[in-house]
Amino acid sequence: MRIRFSTSNPQDMTLDVIEAMAKYTNICNYIHLPVQSGSNRMLKAMNRLHTREEYFELIDNIKRIIPDCAISQDMITGFPTETEEDHQDTLSLMEYVKYDFGFMFAYSERPGTLAARKMEDDVPEEIKKRRLREIIDLQQRHGLYRTQQHIGKVEEVLIEGPSKKSDAHWMGRNSQNTVVVFPKENYKVGEFVNVKINDCTSATLLGEAVNYSENN
Repeated sequence: MRIRFSTSNPQDMTLDVIEAMAKYTNICNYIHLPVQSGSNRMLKAMNRLHTREEYFELIDNIKRIIPDCAISQDMITGFPTETEEDHQDTLSLMEYVKYDFGFMFAYSERPGTLAARKMEDDVPEEIKKRRLREIIDLQQRHGLYRTQQHIGKVEEVLIEGPSKKSDAHWMGRNSQNTVVVFPKENYKVGEFVNVKINDCTSATLLGEAVNYSENN
């Protein structure tokens, strides 16, 4: 059975969890670690319970204990009072981590939240859109950088179903939760298959199944 740790607030992610993940081969090398902003001022305004520095320390520990661990993020841009300097702090945090993938949004008021009750939505829409575009563009560059590192490797893939783009291909995921597409042959959904990665996009690995004798 393959187990995937889904998400944790940074302040709740402890070293013993990371060490347990490293110990067991059936626990995927993937952690979703929402950060929301790279600016300490924004993190405080959002009522987040971590600082930029604490987040970096956590990332460093993950990379030390699980060197090939994939990390994904949640990011909000345009939160009330966000300045250009705060936005640059977010981009610099992304440069430091180089996330495998992420979920990125422009701030919008949610009725009933503390921000909606107490903070004016004061960042103009066009600025929000421009900052979000910069975050997405940077993430796509980092995503390609991460997927390129898989090229030439043979990786264990769990088949999830047919590829959305081709009935002749399977779609599955490796231990890093990255989507892998390869020709169907005689495999079935739910099987583990060793796939040699030959090419990639910023979000998908492309390869072909190999047998064990070809791996060695």
